[in-house]
Amino acid sequence: MIKRLFSSPINSITIAALAVALSSLVSRFLGIFRDRILAGEFGAGDTLDIYYTAFRVPDLIFNLLVLGALSAGFIPIFVNLLSSKKAKIKDLVSSAKHKEAWYLANNILNILLLSIAALSVLGIIFAPTLIKILAPGFFPVKQAITVDLTRIMFLSPILLGISSVLGGVLQSFKRFFIYSLAPILYNIGIIVGALFFVPYWGIYGLAWGVVLGALLHMLIQLPAVIKLGFRYRPIINFKNKQVREIGRLMIPRTMSLAISQINLLVITIIASTLASGSIAVFNFANNLQSFPIGIFGISFAVAAFPTISAIAFDKPKLINNFSQVIRQILFFVVPATVLLLTLRAQIIRVILGTGQFNWEDTMLTIHTLGFFTLSLFAQASIPLLVRIFYARHNSMTPFYIGLFSALINLVLSLALVRMLGVAGLALAFSIASIINFIILWLVLRVEIGNLDEDRILFSTIKFSAAALAAGITIQGMKLVVWPYIDMTRVWGVFTQGAVAGVSGILVYLAFCSLLKSEEFIDFWNSIKRRLPGKKITTGDHGEARGI
Repeated sequence: MIKRLFSSPINSITIAALAVALSSLVSRFLGIFRDRILAGEFGAGDTLDIYYTAFRVPDLIFNLLVLGALSAGFIPIFVNLLSSKKAKIKDLVSSAKHKEAWYLANNILNILLLSIAALSVLGIIFAPTLIKILAPGFFPVKQAITVDLTRIMFLSPILLGISSVLGGVLQSFKRFFIYSLAPILYNIGIIVGALFFVPYWGIYGLAWGVVLGALLHMLIQLPAVIKLGFRYRPIINFKNKQVREIGRLMIPRTMSLAISQINLLVITIIASTLASGSIAVFNFANNLQSFPIGIFGISFAVAAFPTISAIAFDKPKLINNFSQVIRQILFFVVPATVLLLTLRAQIIRVILGTGQFNWEDTMLTIHTLGFFTLSLFAQASIPLLVRIFYARHNSMTPFYIGLFSALINLVLSLALVRMLGVAGLALAFSIASIINFIILWLVLRVEIGNLDEDRILFSTIKFSAAALAAGITIQGMKLVVWPYIDMTRVWGVFTQGAVAGVSGILVYLAFCSLLKSEEFIDFWNSIKRRLPGKKITTGDHGEARGI
């Protein structure tokens, strides 16, 4: 069983998504543990403002070069080289299987490494200037420490660049289990830094923890890729047809990511001028709201991408798969939104309310998280919508829409921060995300046609009604439990949140069953089919099956 998990392809979008989601769940819990350590040790103050700001520029380089190339071009083209009739014929007459695909993987790996290394060296040299621009509100000593951490963290994009190419290969071969373990190891590295490096190196231990996490992120994937047949070769060929195609596709995608990253840079710049700890509060709230987005939205989008790439120009199949995946995403995200809204105070007090993280920090994070949750449905859906455009070799449309949404976010951030402080940044982000989602959907509908909206709307109404019942139950159970526990203690807050949350989830599932929600029924049947001892019947692996 364990061997199959590590070596077998996962052909079902749903099971692939569940594999990614379960590992994402573990990774997110580790992320929560990491944030609790950081909050308890340092509180929402100067130290964590420095740490999160130092992250920003290295993360910018990684997102622009690596994610741009992989998400927009590498995976669809690599999949095509693996599965095309021409490639299969060549494999029959060649002793080296997937020769063209491995050539492309080596080529892209070396080009990315060269580019990232060059930019990282420039980043290390010009870090003082970059931090002055990025954090104008920091006093000189705070800026100087941020520069030192930034220089250390510039090692991580190089390691993550290698790891992401390996991850792209694993996704193309549908080895989602190994791919999904990498973020877990990344968080473990950061936790090791916080627990064991900080006592010796102070705040610099946090930066070295990030580097360790990036190294582990790479090492966990390397053996599986080698087993698939990859052998490193020092190839750099910019004239290769596939490389030129990836370059053509990645330029607008990179520009789209640049908009998103610049948006985060602007938020950091604005937050640096607010009260000490504002950057930390924004990041804590963002990490918490990213929990359901990562588990459901991104997991399903990642799992669906290889299949969507293969059927991108077969409209009936594409629409059917899109409908199945978007309904399943919303099935999970709608109740998650209700849980976060109704239990955000309990969640933040239990996770972050320790050590140096005081009541004022707690209240700021509660308000900020509340505004973030308003757009969870949009944020969780956008990764899938965007990947459909990429699979159809159209990366300019998401770019233009992203540019428009980023401008809205910038204008709203400047306006709302005056009234709401750091929470205004979250509200601006949510409004811009919803606008982004709406425009992407409308443009996709114009390009493809009917997206099975009637079925999606009908399903959404069902589990939205169930989520509303769950929310009412949660609020009621909080009042029922409150007189019997000590709310001044962590265990009391946890008990209230756990009892109310579990009650809400059970009510949600019961209502979904009562309303005969197709997504709930398919999800439950999918789990039952894969219980130990159950016989699994597989159909056409070329077409994704719903849960």
